[in-house]
Amino acid sequence: MGIMRGKRAVTAPIFASVLSVFIAGCATSANSAVPEPIPSISTASSSAPPPPPTRLASNVPLKRLAPGEKPPQFILFSFDGVGVSKNWDLFLRTAAESDARFTALMTGLYFLTDAKKRQYRGPGYKPGEAAIAFGGSKKDVIEEIRYLNRTWYDGHEMGTHFVGHFCAGTKNPGKSWTSAEWRHELAQFFRLMTQWRELNGIRTGPDLAFGPEAVKGTRTQCLEGSMKALFPALRAFDMMWDSSMPASRPGVYWPTKINGIWEFPVPYVWSPALKQRQTALDYNFWYSVNKATDRPADRARIAKVVTSTYDYMLRRAYAGNRAPLVIANHLNTWNANAFNPATAAFMRRACTKPDVICATHQDVIAWMELQDPAVLKEWRSMAPVAVDAHR
Repeated sequence: MGIMRGKRAVTAPIFASVLSVFIAGCATSANSAVPEPIPSISTASSSAPPPPPTRLASNVPLKRLAPGEKPPQFILFSFDGVGVSKNWDLFLRTAAESDARFTALMTGLYFLTDAKKRQYRGPGYKPGEAAIAFGGSKKDVIEEIRYLNRTWYDGHEMGTHFVGHFCAGTKNPGKSWTSAEWRHELAQFFRLMTQWRELNGIRTGPDLAFGPEAVKGTRTQCLEGSMKALFPALRAFDMMWDSSMPASRPGVYWPTKINGIWEFPVPYVWSPALKQRQTALDYNFWYSVNKATDRPADRARIAKVVTSTYDYMLRRAYAGNRAPLVIANHLNTWNANAFNPATAAFMRRACTKPDVICATHQDVIAWMELQDPAVLKEWRSMAPVAVDAHR
């Protein structure tokens, strides 16, 4: 179930921080109790800067359901790595059009310029070693910050995809890490996230609009790592959820809280186009179609596999157990950008359906924890859906 990541591309703009200035004036006549008119001030001197942006509110109504009442159909879109890409623009635009929220899982390398890569040291590695590219130039890092800010203000969730991307085949892959090594990697991530200005010597551009307290969820590199090693490290950093572990059974089913961490596995479901069960993640779709070979002629076929699988998952869950759908993706342009337009089309189509809410993990957790535990237990006991071609 390995997942490879491509190098990041770079583009586009967004917010600058603003400082609000208020000037008031008052004049009175020495010979009269009636105030004199306040003289007009030129437009140039009176125009105030625009107010700072406000973060878009949650789209999840925090309502405790009655026994027998159907839950909404939640869909959880998430994107691993989030390096600057035209596909980031695509999903920000599509989410805005369909009142969707998604989760951006940040890779810590993108907070560091190539010149300052030695500021990162992965567990068991030398300073500056990593399995994928760093953040590029100072201009590139500033652009990454602008995109992250735009994503945050648009109401989306910020999570972590850790830092070095050490998967199977590297000298110390994440699947072999101890809890201490996972804690080390998380400490490195938050150091890069909070000290990116000082570490890179960057004095221009916007500040990051959110802090470590916003980051409550994770997906490990290549879905590697064990709950036994990873979850104690997550608790040490006050995390709430993870979406890395292999699905414990086929199909779509309600998530479970394990040792204090909500686990949202990437589902292993029936794919009508492939006529087989499939881990529903873009790289895994690609591998099933053509062994992850960059073959533009397969673009239409890949798009059909992606959309038919997601549509099938939604149809079965919506009519069945209403378990949240986990849609895991990247912003890469793999195989002539076969995946992202197809996933965006599904977002646009699905998130506007009645009783469907495309939400963040944190908001779905808040909603679940508000429910009667007995009702939640009943939903969790329902059979998985999208297990095969008939259920």
